[in-house]
Amino acid sequence: MTRETVLLVEDDASLREVMAFQLQSEGYRVIKSASGAEALTHLEHEAPPAVVITDLKMPHMDGFQVLAEVRKRAPLTPVLVVTAFGNVETAVQAMRGGAFDFVSKPFHKDQFLLTVQKAVAQWRLLDENERLKEDSRREGECVAVSPAMREVLAQARQVANTTATVLLLGESGAGKEVLAREIHRASDRRDKPFVAINCAAIPKDLLEAELFGFARGAFTGAHKERVGKFQAADGGTLFLDEIGDLDDALQAKILRVLENRTVDVIGGGTVPVNVRIIAATHRDLAAEVAAKRFRQDLFFRLAVIPLRIPPLRSRPEDASVLFARFIRRFSGDANITMSDALLRAVERRAWPGNVRELRNVAERMVALRKSDSLDVGDLPPEDAPGAAAAAQTWNLRPGNIELPPEGVGLEELERAVIEYALEKNAGNVSAAARFLKVPRHILVYRIEKFGISP
Repeated sequence: MTRETVLLVEDDASLREVMAFQLQSEGYRVIKSASGAEALTHLEHEAPPAVVITDLKMPHMDGFQVLAEVRKRAPLTPVLVVTAFGNVETAVQAMRGGAFDFVSKPFHKDQFLLTVQKAVAQWRLLDENERLKEDSRREGECVAVSPAMREVLAQARQVANTTATVLLLGESGAGKEVLAREIHRASDRRDKPFVAINCAAIPKDLLEAELFGFARGAFTGAHKERVGKFQAADGGTLFLDEIGDLDDALQAKILRVLENRTVDVIGGGTVPVNVRIIAATHRDLAAEVAAKRFRQDLFFRLAVIPLRIPPLRSRPEDASVLFARFIRRFSGDANITMSDALLRAVERRAWPGNVRELRNVAERMVALRKSDSLDVGDLPPEDAPGAAAAAQTWNLRPGNIELPPEGVGLEELERAVIEYALEKNAGNVSAAARFLKVPRHILVYRIEKFGISP
């Protein structure tokens, strides 16, 4: 449908044709319905119209019923009710039920078209607001200004409606989960669940239960059954992030799911699943296969469609667009402006932490801004540890931790140390884990525990 489609519901054939002609003369596309039931059929099979015009007095399904159905099925669409001159009270009742306005019979052509024009204007305003809200909800989706990223996004959308597994490759923070969500959104599974799990964030002795679920009584503490991620994503998409961190036993079990399309519930039976798998890793899986740390058969199963996301430093034009988007996202109601010099400086920066680091810097700049005009001088130095700036009560320095004399909470201290390690390693979780000398999945668990944005 066009943006100016009018659904006209009128059981009087002569009046219906006259009204349709007047609307078409003004450039509207008109769908004519002789009854309420016929109008509902159009609503079921076509996109919501800009306006619905309905007579009130009709057999079988009157205008009140049409109004109620439109409010349920197309809440943004204004409804105009048409009523006889002596029945204005009924029209007012319809407006109380959600109608936009009413037109009295007999009506003047100019007044009729002016009322329709007002209704269309409201529809456009509401539709634009919804699209702006959707843009806000989708903030951080794949930005494809650079040729390299446009090619990746084009390939992702091309394979979205297939059942082939997709393997997303790229550095930490490059946006692999964002691309996975974009593939899901562009697929015919978009109305089904998108379930994501970070395979490195959960200890391996718990990960199997998270993935496959368990029956009640399957083991000590299993007081009730639990649905695993594969079943939770049934009909939709399961995103297995950091799949390169799986141990060999779980690799074999995931391979079995891919081959048989069934899940072996712990302590339960075998359950069929219809899931599209998208996996991701920052590791070089081909090298992991060569080193016999990753199963070759699973690698081939996962890499049916391999997509590599280029690092942000290789697509500077994307960096400035993403930066501007994040600034708007964190600005709330404030009208923050950015100088051209600032955007050019953003493009020149290497961003070793990729999009994650860029987002964190944008959030920090908004929070610490001195005015609503940001310039290149507001951009933190590349080697500035944000956590050290944020933690004013103590200093973290190599080989030395200065604590306040009044003491500090252990969890507060742990959070500050983790934030410092992440900033020092540009948001790279693996590098931060090595810096802190802890297993990566332990660090990921604590990051999620404290709600830290790497």
